[in-house]
Formats: sequence, C-alpha cells, structure tokens
Amino acid sequence: MIAIVNPASLTRKDSVISIAIIGVLFFVFGFISWVNSILIPYFKIACELTNFQSYLVAFSFYISYFFLSVPSSYLLKRTGFKKGMMTGFWIMSLGAFVFIPAALARRYEIFLTGLFFIGAGLAVLQTAANPYITILGSKETAARRISIMGICNKGAGILAPLIFAAVILKATDSELFAQLGSMGPEEKAAALDELIRRVIIPYSCVGTLLFILGLVVRNSPLPEINTDSNTVEDSVNNATKKNIFQFPYLILGAIAIFLHVGTQVIAIDTVIGYAGSMNIELMEAKVFPSYTLLATICGYILGIIFIPKYISQLTALRVCTMLGTLLTLLIIFTRRDIFFLGHHTDISIWFIVLLGFANSLVWAGIWPLALDGLGKFTKLGASVMIMGLCGNALLPLAYGYLADQYDLRSAYWVLFPCYLYLVFYAIRGYRVKRWCL
Repeated sequence: MIAIVNPASLTRKDSVISIAIIGVLFFVFGFISWVNSILIPYFKIACELTNFQSYLVAFSFYISYFFLSVPSSYLLKRTGFKKGMMTGFWIMSLGAFVFIPAALARRYEIFLTGLFFIGAGLAVLQTAANPYITILGSKETAARRISIMGICNKGAGILAPLIFAAVILKATDSELFAQLGSMGPEEKAAALDELIRRVIIPYSCVGTLLFILGLVVRNSPLPEINTDSNTVEDSVNNATKKNIFQFPYLILGAIAIFLHVGTQVIAIDTVIGYAGSMNIELMEAKVFPSYTLLATICGYILGIIFIPKYISQLTALRVCTMLGTLLTLLIIFTRRDIFFLGHHTDISIWFIVLLGFANSLVWAGIWPLALDGLGKFTKLGASVMIMGLCGNALLPLAYGYLADQYDLRSAYWVLFPCYLYLVFYAIRGYRVKRWCL
C-alpha cells in the first residue's frame, strides 16, 4: 500500500528535501538530453549523414514522449512516483547500453533505437517530476520552483557537450575530418569505426550510473504526494467534465509546449552546424550550445529574483515569447562579421545564443497556466503536456529539411510561426475555457 500525502501537509523541511531530490533528477535529465547537441554533428561525420538524417537523433530521442507519456501516467498511478521513477531510470539505462552494439557495428539505426529507449525512460521521469514540482508549493511561485529546476537542467546541459566532447574528441580530429574525403574506402571505414567506438566506454558508464540512480530514488525519502487533489472550487467546476479535452487551455498549452521545446532544441542542437557554415571547426564550435544554455540560466536566475515580487510569471511569459519572435527575425535578416568571446563569427549566431534567454521562462510560464484547476485530471493532463515534448523530435527535422533544401540560415524561418503561437497563448490562449471562441 502506497502512503500518499497532500502537498499542503508537507513541512518546510520535507518540501526543501523534495525539491532538492527533484533538482538532482532535472540535472540528470539535462545531462542526458543536451548531450544530443554534440551527438548530432558527431554522428553526421561518423555515420556519413545529411542534415536531415543527423536530426533523427533528436527525433528518435523525443518521439518516445508522444507514445509513452500517457502510459507513463497510468504506470505512476499504479506504482507510485518512486517505483515509477526507478522504472524510468532502468529504461534509460537499457538505452545507454544499446550504444555498445551500435558502436561495434557502426549502425545508425541501432543508435537511434538506443536513443528511443533513453527518451522513453525520460518520458516516465518527466511525467512524474513536472507536475510534482509544479504543485509542491503555491501556484504563484510555481515559476520560481520550475526556474530552479531549469538551472539544474541547463547547468547539466552546459557541462554535457563539453564533457562528452572532451571524452570522445581528440586534438588531432580536425586533421582527421579534413582528410576523410581523400581516404580510400577501407581506410575511411577504419577511421570512422575507430571514431564511433569512442562512445562505448562513456555510455557504459552512463548506463551503469542510471541503473544505480534508479535504486537510489526508489529508496529516497521523496514523499508520495497527491497530485490529483481537488479544491472545492475545482470540484464544482469539474463536476460535469468527463475528459481532458474539455479543458481547451490545457490542449492549447500542450501545443504551446510542443512548439516551445522545438524552438529550444533547435536553438541548442543546430548552433554547432550553423557555426560550421561560418568555417568554425567542431573543436571550437562545441562551446556554442553551452553559451546558449548559459543564456537560459541567466533568464532563470532573473525569474527567481523578480517573480512574483516584481513581475508576474504571466508577464515574464509574454516578454519572453515576444523576444523570441524578434530574435528570429534578427537571425534571418542581420548580417555582420564580429569578433566576440574569442570567436570570429557572423552576428546572427549570437542571436541564436540569445534565444536561450528568450526561451528561459516560457516552460515555467506555460505549465501552471495549463494545469490550473484540473484537479483529478492533473496526472493525465501532465502526461498530455509531456506528449508535447515530441516537438523536440519533429521541429528539428523540419529545420534539417529546410537546411538541405535552402541553407542553414533560412531554415530558422521554422521558428517564426512557433513564437507567434506562443505569443497568442501568453495573451489569449491560456484563458480559453470553451472551444467556442
């Protein structure tokens, strides 16, 4: 029998411990997720891929959210948070170990299978962690708690590509990449086999660590809280509601999450390739995802300081979505060579970096609005929101297709309609209670 407690009954100490544990989980989420920014160009070279094919890394990783999010909510309801999270970690562990045979065979499709399993495990963990942290305190301070989780997530994201690149890339790799085109078939195959097999040791370590983390979370003091509790007002308002499709602001919020995460992953996972179009080598370009994530963390810190004391989380959401729209236009239309932070680049790449700042408080702004008043539908509503993370799978593919058809800069047009919708949700969409507008 699982002992379930109401979040309002937790002491301050219990709440702090719970937030700390969930913060560690978000750090793991970030490390595993944002390492994709270096895997994409790495696989593109080692497996000889087009832009479109290389972004199947993001597709395989995140499409699992679409299929697993709703089943995850039922798993969590049956097993409880801690056993469900342990299951999620073990699924991720399996995915990490799949990288071993994939590397030995240098088969891209096997790598994609491993990434799907890692994403599936993360879908379980995200379905548990996001509503948990959203209701672990007052609704007005939800953005602050989510911002703290974001710092944990993006802090890990800053470290992930740098650490992974340090482990799998060598100082002489720039010469190797330049020579690949002139190598004979057998010599080239041998060089690429050696390159791809560098992932075996790090992913063996990751798989082992994820398995252990599952056991740690299962035996942690994390309380089983009731995320489906109704207020009296919710009970009255939801008395006639039969399913989650009767909450338009939730469905519109899930679409907003779909577009938001897609814009976020495009900003981070495409920036290395865009730097390459400026003749910046991979060994130098590897730092740009970290710059973007650092800009995101700056936004989180400002959110923690200013929300809700000086501005509301709704105002922050509106400012960020409008800023993202403006930056998209600047990326496409602004051209100027500059020297900044030791890099000779076109100025547009720094607008991509600043998208990290624009994206920082969007997630934290959407979640409380979309889950507001769901009551007994909260877990299922959260799983629908998590399904929106498949935007990470589809929008990078759209970017890759446009990049192959046109060029890397023009492909950023894919961001523009996304930000326009996010502006709509921040101004009008979150207030839609009936489908008849």
